[in-house]
Amino acid sequence: MGIVVVSALLAACPPSAPTTGYEHLNQAIAEQLQMVGLGPGDVFEVRVYGEAELSGQHRIAADGSIDLPLVGQMVVGGLTRQEIAERIEEKLQGGFLRSPSVSVFVKEYNSRKIFVLGQVKSPGTFAFAAGMNIVEAITLAGGFLSSANANFVVVTRKKDGEEQRIPVPVEKISQGLASNLDLQAGDIVFIADRLL
Repeated sequence: MGIVVVSALLAACPPSAPTTGYEHLNQAIAEQLQMVGLGPGDVFEVRVYGEAELSGQHRIAADGSIDLPLVGQMVVGGLTRQEIAERIEEKLQGGFLRSPSVSVFVKEYNSRKIFVLGQVKSPGTFAFAAGMNIVEAITLAGGFLSSANANFVVVTRKKDGEEQRIPVPVEKISQGLASNLDLQAGDIVFIADRLL
């Protein structure tokens, strides 16, 4: 009988930590972002160690170029953040600095989009940002309608040419009972109706 009482008490207690399940997906997305080439409209920050006047934010123009102090116009469209940092180092080394150390941090992926559809106040297409998760995407879309099934949200994602569907219990995430899911560019977030 003691075991039954303890089992009942354990079942009644909420879990002490959020359930897991998306960590491997979130890690894969973070790794993929390192390999994504940037495009027109994307914004990144350049930091040149010890050279504050050469550091700053840049938006990639429609032709894929940016203007850098001392360097001038430079085409970076299609390059990853690491490749951009290496190109800037090469340009600065070619006559301006002896051994520059350049870091590039992407702020906005405006050339890449996510889609939020279904039972939200403002469904539509939104600019993707590094580290964006499903709760942020639903917030961008104005939040759930009263008819939304918040525990039946489906993210459709292309992987290796095939569509992958990921069910996400957003209501449980907001209650701290499940881990959040990071999004990747091109994801389609669909919020079903409670009546379906």
